Order: sequence, then structure tokens, then C-alpha cells
Amino acid sequence: MRVLLTGATGFVGRAVLGRLAASDDLEPVAAIRGHALPDCPSRVVTVRTAGLSAATDWSQALDQVEVVIHGAARVHVMNDTESDPLEAFRKVNVEGTLSLARQAASLGVRRFVFISSIKVNGEGTPLNQPYFADATPAPGDPYGISKMEAEQGLREIASTCAMEVVIIRPVLVYGPGVRANFLNMMRWLDKGIPLPFGAIHNRRSLVALENLADLILTCIRHPAAANQTFLVSDGEDLSTTQLLTRMAKALGKPARLLPVPSVLLERGAQMLGKKALSQRLCGSLQVDISKTRELLGWIPPVSVDEALVSAANYYKERQR
Repeated sequence: MRVLLTGATGFVGRAVLGRLAASDDLEPVAAIRGHALPDCPSRVVTVRTAGLSAATDWSQALDQVEVVIHGAARVHVMNDTESDPLEAFRKVNVEGTLSLARQAASLGVRRFVFISSIKVNGEGTPLNQPYFADATPAPGDPYGISKMEAEQGLREIASTCAMEVVIIRPVLVYGPGVRANFLNMMRWLDKGIPLPFGAIHNRRSLVALENLADLILTCIRHPAAANQTFLVSDGEDLSTTQLLTRMAKALGKPARLLPVPSVLLERGAQMLGKKALSQRLCGSLQVDISKTRELLGWIPPVSVDEALVSAANYYKERQR
């Protein structure tokens, strides 16, 4: 089976590409822009493209392809400098995605797996009231809106042709090579910096990179995945305090967590204009993956602690 992967140079894309290359019955094709892929497996065919836009010609990349895994996107960024962020996201995440999908359908691609985002559901949940895959979307920012509109367009395309669409909405992804806030937390713990996060009683769903890659590979093959939307997580929700404690253990360091009430942290963050960061640290965001488990018979292959150890080892070897 010939499989085209977009976004192959990204954090998730590199892991998925490795899984594709390790499967003897798959012929992976990676769409790349600019320089060659570092450490690219020899079995992978690389095709250069002009990026993700409505004008991109995908005919060469789609040659003889049966399945597309579409991970390329304009990603969510803090403090976006675009004058019209929604329009910038739409050009790439909506117009670019739907152009690729239409070309794929016209060339006989059997299945289109779209890596969306939990931001389509919303920005957070009340404690122990998780998002469900088939709930009404309620995106709260331009990135989430663009992903929702791409999903809607893909469903419309699927309704008019034989190509099946599978939508996967990941929560926060972590693993070897993770960056941003997750990497910062590892650095703080590694340096022994006291952190005021010892009394946070929220719940957040996370997904290990290996678990997400495993589900994506499942969705390119499983008959029941056709035209479905799935949420994905590790199946264990953690408070920020629990996450930091277990992350410190994976690093072999003590967790120096001060029991500052979360309400004080939230007020302080708002005064400093860091409301979004406060939501990530103190708020809850939980997902229910029962549909993913039951319809696909899927079980996350890696536990939270195993995944944290992998991330910590990579950090100690390469990012410290």
C-alpha cells in the first residue's frame, strides 16, 4: 500500500514516518518542502512540493497513492503577529487541505486521514466532564476554527465521492523531542527550580507521541475507521501537580513543588497577561476515548510513565 504523508518534518510527522518505514507492506511517500529530510529511512520516497496552499499541484506526490495522512498545517502559535490570523490559518489549513483532498479524490485515493486538533472541540472542560468525539464543535481561536472548517469541507468531499475520510483530534502530544511548555517544565525540574504548582487539582488528557502514531497507523487500515472522527489520549488524565511529579521521577530528580493555591496562580497570570498559559497549567481539558477504543479495538500501547521516561531520556541526551 502506497501512503503519502504530509508534515513529515514535524514532531508528529517524523514519528509517523518512522512507523510507516518499519512496515514491510507499506510504501511511504513523504511530501517535503525545501531541504531533504534528515535521517530519512531508505525506504521512503521523498517528493518536493510548493507547500500547502490552494495552488499546490499534488499530482506527482499522489501518483499511485492509496492513502493520504495529512499532518501538514499552519500550527497554533502564541502571540500570533498576523494582522488577520483567521485568514492566515484558512489559507493553509482550510484552502490548502481541501485542495489536496480534491486532488486525492480525483486520482483515486481510497482514504484520507486528517490530523486535526482537540481545539475543534474547545479550549477546556469542566472537571470530569470530558469532550466526546461526536459533540458539537466549539472552537475558541482562529486555529481551532480553521481545523473545524477543514473537517467540514472534508466531510462534504467524502459525501460526493468514494474517498473515505478519517479525522483524528489529538490533545497535547509529548514524547522524545517535545518542545514549548513541556520542554520548559522538564528544564525547570532538571535544574531543581522550586515551582508553585504543588496544589493544582485539575485534570488534563495528554497523548504520547508513540500512542498517537500507533492510532494513525491503525486508521489507515481499519475498515471501521471510514468517515469517523476520533479523539485520542493516553487514557489516563493527570493534574498538573501529578504530571510534574511523575516527570521529575522520569528525570531522576526531586519535584520541588510549592502548594500555591491555583486561584492565586490564575489571578497572577491574568495580571501579567498570561491567561492562556494559566488555562494550560490550572484548567482542565479531558477527552473521552471510548469511541476510539470500542470502534477500533484500540488500546494505547504505551503508558504515561513509559512515555515520560522516553521523553526524559531524549532530553538528557540531546536537549539538556
